[in-house]
Amino acid sequence: MKKWVWALLLAMMSLGLLPTAAQEQITVFAAASMKDALGRAASDFEAESGTKVIVSFAASSVLARQIEAGAPADAFVSADQDWMEWLAERDLIKPETRRLIAGNALVIAVAEGTEQVSEPGELLKEGRFAMGDPRHVPAGKYAESALEKLGLWEDVKENAVFAENVRVALEFASRGETKAAMVYGSDLKAAKGLVLAYSFPAGSHDPVVYPAAATRDGKAEVVEFLDYLSGEKGQAIFEEFGFSRVEH
Repeated sequence: MKKWVWALLLAMMSLGLLPTAAQEQITVFAAASMKDALGRAASDFEAESGTKVIVSFAASSVLARQIEAGAPADAFVSADQDWMEWLAERDLIKPETRRLIAGNALVIAVAEGTEQVSEPGELLKEGRFAMGDPRHVPAGKYAESALEKLGLWEDVKENAVFAENVRVALEFASRGETKAAMVYGSDLKAAKGLVLAYSFPAGSHDPVVYPAAATRDGKAEVVEFLDYLSGEKGQAIFEEFGFSRVEH
């Protein structure tokens, strides 16, 4: 090759003008309540590993059904065990990659200036409150379970406004469309203008946990991201955003 051609190639390389190998990319479907924490984790992981992480957020039920329908997700992060198990029963995840990555608490959020209550019925019997739709939203199932356990569901269910996911329930309360919202503690931490009115005791509902797994056809690189989430760096991020760490 002529000297001038080599010189041109070297100049282009120094200026970053030559094409490089395509950046590896993975797609993660995740529960809406994970939006802030998982967004941060994806950004930090990308900076550290060079692998681009695209995260799609929605209700766990919606995402699980999309995966069943063939949506190109490399991993799934659910807000409860039920929807992860639903995919497992259909052989749509890699069972050896399944693990818990975070925990959460169930709370009632209200507008600033509203005092805390000792019993949830003091708030929920007074007016409309938002919660995830218990037919398909994990946060809604936890909420209904807790209210049934406390003997309140039959008294307050007519006041419930069902939302498509927990973040929408939070928005109803933030905009004043409902008096309160039953959400996760991590959602309340991220909300502006809302404060804690009541924390449900752990024994009133199943533990709020977030299982994650690679999908059956997920790229091998996604396991590195799952390891990051369940490792020290990922756990520190979840804790910063109001989730609880999980024991491995």
